[in-house]
Amino acid sequence: MTISPARAILRALHEVMAASTSAQAKLNAVVNIVAEQLSSEVVSIYLLRDGVLELFATKGLAQAAVHVTRLAMGEGLTGVIAATREPLNLAEARAHPDFAYKPETGEEIFHSFAGVPIVRREASVGVLCVQHVDPRQYDDVEIETLQTVAMVLAELIAGAGLIDDVAAARARSAASGPVRLAGLKLVDGLARGTAVFHQPRVVIEHTVADDIEAERARVYGAFTRMREQIDGMMAQAEFAGGDTADVLETYKMFAYDEGWSRRINEAIDTGLTAEAAIERVQQRTRAKMRSIPDPYLRERLTDLDDLSNRLIRIVSGQLGSAARSGLRGDTIVLARNLGPAELLEYDRRVLKGVVLEEGSLTAHVTIVARAMGVPVVGRVRDLRTTIAEGDELLVDGGAGTVLVRPSAAMVASFAATSALKARRQAEYAKLRDLPAATRDGTRVTLMMNAGLTGDAAALETTNADGIGLFRTEFQFLVSATLPRRERQTALYRSILDAAGDRPVVFRTVDIGGDKAVPYMRDGDHADENPAMGWRALRLALGRAGLMKAQARALLDAGAGRTLDIMFPMVSEPWEFDRAKRIVEDQRAWLARTGHATPAAVRYGAMIEVPAIAETLDVLLPRVDFVSIGTNDLTQFLFAADRANPALAERYDWLSPAILRFLRRIVVLADAHDRPLTVCGEMGGRPLEALALLAVGVRRLSITPAAIGPIKAMIRSVELGPVREAMTRWLAVANPQVRSDLAALAAERGVEVG
Repeated sequence: MTISPARAILRALHEVMAASTSAQAKLNAVVNIVAEQLSSEVVSIYLLRDGVLELFATKGLAQAAVHVTRLAMGEGLTGVIAATREPLNLAEARAHPDFAYKPETGEEIFHSFAGVPIVRREASVGVLCVQHVDPRQYDDVEIETLQTVAMVLAELIAGAGLIDDVAAARARSAASGPVRLAGLKLVDGLARGTAVFHQPRVVIEHTVADDIEAERARVYGAFTRMREQIDGMMAQAEFAGGDTADVLETYKMFAYDEGWSRRINEAIDTGLTAEAAIERVQQRTRAKMRSIPDPYLRERLTDLDDLSNRLIRIVSGQLGSAARSGLRGDTIVLARNLGPAELLEYDRRVLKGVVLEEGSLTAHVTIVARAMGVPVVGRVRDLRTTIAEGDELLVDGGAGTVLVRPSAAMVASFAATSALKARRQAEYAKLRDLPAATRDGTRVTLMMNAGLTGDAAALETTNADGIGLFRTEFQFLVSATLPRRERQTALYRSILDAAGDRPVVFRTVDIGGDKAVPYMRDGDHADENPAMGWRALRLALGRAGLMKAQARALLDAGAGRTLDIMFPMVSEPWEFDRAKRIVEDQRAWLARTGHATPAAVRYGAMIEVPAIAETLDVLLPRVDFVSIGTNDLTQFLFAADRANPALAERYDWLSPAILRFLRRIVVLADAHDRPLTVCGEMGGRPLEALALLAVGVRRLSITPAAIGPIKAMIRSVELGPVREAMTRWLAVANPQVRSDLAALAAERGVEVG
C-alpha cells in the first residue's frame, strides 16, 4: 500500500465533515470510506460514553450490534487499546490474552485485527479498528493511516458532542475526596502547592488541510521561530555551563534535525494541517522509541516531545504554557513529561514541585530539576482523570507519593513532617564544624559523592572532608556527542577549584551496559545483562582514545596539585596496571612537551567485582587507595539485580555474607596500609553505616544530604561494644544482624533514625 490512500481518505473525510448530516450518518460514512480505501473487510468505531466503549458504527460486523456491544476500559482488545492509548496489530486476534468474544457482532470468522486509539485532550475517547478473515500483519503505513483517520475522528466526534464532557469528568474527580498516588522517586524533597497543568499540547481543531503549500509555509515559519527561541534560551540560561549546558546542547541538536522537519513535510503532503502533521510525526516517533530497548535513546524522547509541543504552540499561535501565564502562589506543575527547556521557563520562586506521568532518573528534566532543587515524582498514572486544575497537592519526592485534595489531617501530618525535617536539618547544621568522631574516640572521614557541577557547593554546606567519588560519566550521559577534552578539563578544574585543599577522587568514566550513550556503540558487545557486560573500565580499555582524552583532561585540570584518579569495576590487577599506564603515558607526554602536570598523582581502584578480592594481595601494593562500591558489589555477590522489584528487598546489606566479605577487605587494606573508603548508598544509611564502622570501615563517601544524619550517628555511638557484638554475630553467621543491631542501637541511644 502506498501513501495515496491516506490522502484519498482525508479528502473524502473533509467532504463528510462539511456535510449537513447527522453525527451518526457521518460515522457511517467514515467506516465505509476507510473500508474502501484500505480494502478492509471490517472497519469499526467505538466511542466512550458514560465510561464505557460503545460500538457506534461498523462496516463488516452485524449492524444489530451497533449501540449494543459495549466494552469496559481495559476489556477485550478494544478496551486495552483505549486504556493504554497504544495501537494493537495482530495476525491472530484470538491468540491475544485479552481477546473477548462478543457473539452479537458476528466477528468469529475474522482472524487479523488492528486498532488505534482516538485521543482527545490526551485522553482516550474511542477506538478505530479494522479486521480481516485471513491472518495477516498490518504494515506500518496502514497503521499510520488509521492513526491519521483517528485524529480526524477526534475532531468530528468532539464537534458533534458524542464524547464524555471532560470538564464534567474533572468535576466528578474533584468531588471524590482525597487520593494518594504512588510514583517513582526522581528528586527528593517536600512540596505543597496548587495543581497547574503545564498544558504543552494544543487541542487540534482542524486536521484536514485546504491548502497544502500554505500549511508547509506555516511549518517553515514555526521552525524558524522555535530555533530562535532556543538559541535565545541558551544564551540567557540561568545555569551557564556545566551539565545543564550539555542538556541544552542536546536539545538544540534535535531542534535543528533536518530529518524531523522532513517527516513533518511528508505528513503535510498527505493532506494534514501543520498542527496535525506535527502531532502525527510525534505519535509515530513515540511509538518507535517505546520499542527501543536502549534506555538512553528512550529518554531522549522527552526532548522530542518538548520540541513537538513547542512547535505546535508556535504554529497554532497558542504560545502560552503555564510557565508564561503568570502563576500566582506556590505551584505544583503536572505534565505527561517535560523537556529541560520547558522546566527552565518556570519562575523558581513559585515552582515548588513537579509530577510527571512519565519520567526517569536519567531524563534530562530530572537532571535539571535536581540542580534547581525542585522535588519531582514520576510515573504517576492518569493525572488528568485524577487531578483537576487548582487541586491542592502534597508532594513527597523522597517517598515518591502525591496526596491529592488532602484532608485537614493529611495537611497537618505533612506540615509536621516538614517541620520535623527542618528541625532535623537545623540540628545537623549545628554539627557542621564538629568532628565525625565516636564517643570512644574513633575518627571517621566523611566525604561526599558528586557528579554535577553544582554539587561542589555542598562541600561548604556540609563541611565534608572532600569528594570521595566524583562520577565523571554524568557529563557523557547528558551530551549528544562525546564531550570535547576542553570541556572535560573545564569541568574537572572547576570541581578542584571549589574543593580547595580538600581531596577530590575522580572516577574515570563508567558508561556502557545500562548507561548507554548513542555516540559510542559496539555491535560486537550487545549485552543481555548490561550490569555485568561491556562497561566501565572494560569499555575504556577497549577504546584507548576515550581513556587517553579523559586522562589528558584530568591531568590538565590537576596541574600543580595532587590528583586522585580511581578506575571503576577493576576485575583483575592487570586491568588496573593497563589503565594506570595509559594515564602515566599521557603525563609523560605533557612533561616532555612543556605542559604543566600535577604535583602528584594517586591511583585507586573500585572494588565492585568479587573476583578482585581474591587477588587483593597482588593489587594493594600497586594502588594508593581503594574504594568499595556497595551497590554493584551486593548484586554481584548475590547474583541478584537490585533493579528487579522481585529481588530488591530480598537480599540485605546487613547480611552476614556481605559484612564478612567487607571485613575481609578491610583487614587486607589495613595490613597493606592502604586507605579504604566505602562509597554508595549503604554508607548513607545510619544503621548500615553503623555496621560498616563495626567491621572496621573508617572512611565513607555518601550523598551530601546523608552527611548530617551519619555524623549524628557517629557522634552518638560508643563503638567498642558494637564492634564486639558484630564480631560475635558474624562468627555464627547470625541471620538477624539487622534486628539485633537496631535493638543494640536503641538500647545504647545511638541515633539511627
